[in-house]
Amino acid sequence: MRTIVTGGAGFIGSAVIPVLKNAGHEIFVIDNLSFGNRDFIHIPDDHFFPADIRDESLIHKLMHEIHPEVIIHLAAVHFIPYCNAHPFEAAEINIRGTMNILKSAKHNKDLKKLFFASTAAVYPISDIAVKETHQLLPLDIYGLSKLTGEELCSKFFLETGIDTIVCRFFNAFGPNETNPHLIPEIEKQLREGKRTIQLGNLTPKRDFIHTYDMAEAVRMLIDLKHSGFEIYNLGRNIEYSVTEIVEAFEKQLNEKIHIEVAPERIRKVERMHLLADISKLKNKTGWEPKWSIDDGIRDLVKSWGK
Repeated sequence: MRTIVTGGAGFIGSAVIPVLKNAGHEIFVIDNLSFGNRDFIHIPDDHFFPADIRDESLIHKLMHEIHPEVIIHLAAVHFIPYCNAHPFEAAEINIRGTMNILKSAKHNKDLKKLFFASTAAVYPISDIAVKETHQLLPLDIYGLSKLTGEELCSKFFLETGIDTIVCRFFNAFGPNETNPHLIPEIEKQLREGKRTIQLGNLTPKRDFIHTYDMAEAVRMLIDLKHSGFEIYNLGRNIEYSVTEIVEAFEKQLNEKIHIEVAPERIRKVERMHLLADISKLKNKTGWEPKWSIDDGIRDLVKSWGK
């Protein structure tokens, strides 16, 4: 299977690509390296294209040359504080870039499957685990841009009949993180030798899922035959607060970590819960998450000396 992964040199792409290679996919990567790192992935240089998904003519040219059978569209700007500070850039990349991918994909007669990485940020504030059928009400430009991408994918399926999967990612963690989300921010401060760390909101709970588990789910979803247009949550169905994540680091380091709340790190709009109902994904694919918070943080801490 000739497979294009946009944003393949990024955080999640670097976990997905080895899994797909092991499954026999011939991988081509489109990534402008604004957030990704070429060293994260091991593919030949003639299969890597340092292109920007906003460049419509170049994207069309690459699609015509590669003729992918699968497209996995991960490329996006997704750190919410950055998106809020740069809303036009976020919309340009996440919406216009997606439009360019889909427009080029329409002309590809070999294409069998399109996978679009969406986000749990399309959901409103909720105190219960959200199903794919839950009300959609983004709180920020990132969630809004991804919800627009979902609508574009639905239109793409209606126009082409090509199997299209929308996967709403919850809070990913693992190696090669490229944005200062919670776990890499804690990790950064601890690696600097600090044992009193500065964080923002402490009580919100999130559904953290390891990128290795995510990669297996992506593989299993694109393996589904004649799947039509479907939307899936991808999380772990377990919530952890910020303080519980810090405690997981304490357990691995066997040291006490103190937290200072830094006013500049506090988000003014915050949801207390974000939990995925993943029954649809599990029922359709048989997928089960394997990496716990403790397993994942142990793996991160072990890598510090490398």
